[in-house]
This record gives sequence, structure tokens and C-alpha cells, in this order.
Amino acid sequence: MRKIINSTYVTLDGVIQNPQNWPSTGGFGDKGNDLQLKLLEDCDAVLMGRHTYDSFAAVWPGLAGIPIGDRMNALPKYVVSTTLADPAWNNTTVIDHDPIAAVADLKQQPGAHIAQYGFGQLAHELMANGLLDELRLWVHPFILGTGTGTDLLFRAGSSAMFDLVDTIQLDSGIVMLTYRVSAR
Repeated sequence: MRKIINSTYVTLDGVIQNPQNWPSTGGFGDKGNDLQLKLLEDCDAVLMGRHTYDSFAAVWPGLAGIPIGDRMNALPKYVVSTTLADPAWNNTTVIDHDPIAAVADLKQQPGAHIAQYGFGQLAHELMANGLLDELRLWVHPFILGTGTGTDLLFRAGSSAMFDLVDTIQLDSGIVMLTYRVSAR
């Protein structure tokens, strides 16, 4: 069965929204960029909610010509949305009803892993329904002090146990923590 691997940027105080507006730490460097590309190479589909889709669709098509941009743009993309009718980004399929059943079906299909970006309502639903297998938190070394409600990784009612399986520190101070859902 395919794994769903969530990759999310988060600040020390748990903010996940609008990372494009966060202070710069000097970028990911070659090591971080290689990790990002490796995830996409290990996957053959991308899954995201509407908010993440809108921000990605505004940026990734313009990154054609570099390996990570070419890989992202070529992959089939699935976006969960009840309002997106005609996605402009190539290879995009809209899941507009029963996302849990649709994602469970995607996991059962043959293929490589599925990258899932962002940790909003979709990720929490996947976690609550046992569909999220791995979590890669890109912890940025600062506190924003601005997050409320849906801006935060935390959501009331969400819970899961994870086992730490890898830690990678980038020169910028960003740390990627890789967790797998615990069998406990």
C-alpha cells in the first residue's frame, strides 16, 4: 500500500500558515533542496487542500526548467475542494466529495508514495482516519507570535502518536523532523 507523506513548514510556536511571508533564515541550501526533490522523486502523486493548492499553483508553474519545478509540475496532483471547478495547473484532479474515501482509494492503487503538503483541515482528517503515514516537519528557528485558530499546527480534537525516525539540520538552522505514525 502507498504511504501518504506530509511535508509541512512550522515555526517554533506552531504557525503553519503563509510561510512565504516568514522571515528568511537563508533558505534551504543544497541539502534542503535535495531533500525536497528526493521526496518528490519517491512519490508519484501530490495531495493538497484548496489553500495549499492556490499558493502552489501560483508559484510552481513558474519554476519550470529546474529539477524540483519540473518534477512537481509533471506529477499528478489531487486537490480536495468543493469550490474549485476548473483547475488551471496541469495534471490536477479535484476531489469534490468524500475526500476520505477518495484518498483511501488512492492509497490502495498501485504506485509510489503520495506527498501531501500543508497541515490544515485535510491533514487533520487524514490523521483522524488513519490515512497519514509519515510527517516531515520543517521546523523554522523563530517565533512569529501571530498564529491563531487555523494558522497553527494544533487543532482541538486532533491527536496521534508518532515515532521520531530521522532528524536533519540545515545550515540555516531549519531542522527537518521525520515522524512515522506509531504502532502503539
